[in-house]
Amino acid sequence: MRFNIFKNTVFPIIIGFVLVMISCGNFKTTENGNALTNKGKQEIEVKNNKNSLTDALNDTTVVVGANRTALYLPLLKHKRVGVVANQTSVIFKEIALLINTPRNDASTHLVDSLLKLKVNIKKVFAPEHGFRGKADAGAQIADGIDTKTKLPIISLHGKHRKPTPEHLQDLDIVVFDIQDVGVRFYTYISTLHNIMEACAEAGIPVLILDRPNPNGHYIDGPTLKIEHQSFLGMHPIPLVHGMTIGEYAKMINGEQWLANKLQCDITVIPVKNYTHNTFYSLPIRPSPNLPNDQAIMLYPSLGLFEGTNINAGRGTEFQFQRYGAPFLNKDTMRFTYTPVANFGAKYPKHLNELCFGEDLKNETLNGVMTLKWIIKAYKNATDTSKFFNTANFTKHAGTEVLQQQIEAGLSEAEIKATWQDNLEAFKKVRAQYLLYE
Repeated sequence: MRFNIFKNTVFPIIIGFVLVMISCGNFKTTENGNALTNKGKQEIEVKNNKNSLTDALNDTTVVVGANRTALYLPLLKHKRVGVVANQTSVIFKEIALLINTPRNDASTHLVDSLLKLKVNIKKVFAPEHGFRGKADAGAQIADGIDTKTKLPIISLHGKHRKPTPEHLQDLDIVVFDIQDVGVRFYTYISTLHNIMEACAEAGIPVLILDRPNPNGHYIDGPTLKIEHQSFLGMHPIPLVHGMTIGEYAKMINGEQWLANKLQCDITVIPVKNYTHNTFYSLPIRPSPNLPNDQAIMLYPSLGLFEGTNINAGRGTEFQFQRYGAPFLNKDTMRFTYTPVANFGAKYPKHLNELCFGEDLKNETLNGVMTLKWIIKAYKNATDTSKFFNTANFTKHAGTEVLQQQIEAGLSEAEIKATWQDNLEAFKKVRAQYLLYE
């Protein structure tokens, strides 16, 4: 049974708690321990700090990799550091880990925290949506300077999607800390691949601060065909892959997916007290159009609408919790809404047009992605020629077959049956790289 990490506690709130406790002793690495490296260059051992509120008061609380500073600060000492980060790259205040507190002021940004701890950060690399996470999906993002820290920001969703040798020449190590949602076409894992490849080419190690996958409790969807590789899907994995960022990085190395079969020197700081069945409610939206748990749960299913002319809630306050279009049958699709320009969607599909569709804000899914909504929308399109943007849909699905199956009128069960052999094969490969049960 999945459970919520934010639980009310009967313990009194202790005033003056310590945010981070740093231990600089000797460390020892184990494959299933709390810090991992593929080359064994660093020796790390977990030492429970009984002065830490997290350990002393609630040893079942999920603790993200970024919070486990004692494990990775020694690796950054006297190093010139680059950080791959966005708005989700935070260290949670310990009291916020223990009780269900308001989220304002419940965390500090990783970059801000490391600077205060005298870590020599030279630059920040920003993924899709930018360093502060406010840009529209797919928007080109320019390089710049962070107004708060004055650090240079190198965009990895603009002129470059992979760091150049010049970007890396003044660095000794790169830290990667971004919250993912476990869907192949969510581009943060493509950025991870590009970071690993560039660093492998430059001989620079990568430190990955792992975070839970809110869709990590299941595997589903079509598997990408390598001929359809793009930034929306770089490797032959299912649409819902059931791995954390750290596990996926291990798979990239293990399956030799980097150019010329390079190996990146990675160290993963794992999440404490986490399993793939742990329910994890994201305290910070991972991108502008994933505002809550409902949207994140529905995203694997409704994300396929991105490759169609159907609006999936962009331009409303219920992104990925509804879908619609002006050309859906208004007699059967009786829910209506009108997309407008808003935060994260300046130009949503069918801007200022009345859309007919379905409201899914109260729908539930039990560990699966579903095709029922995209099939229903296709069957209720008054003009099916307007439905698919074929090239884009193929990139999202990872295969041209899914569109053909929907157009041919196959049922969801019939389509899903064609995925099973690939899903079973993937599960066997995935098992080699898991850090969590």
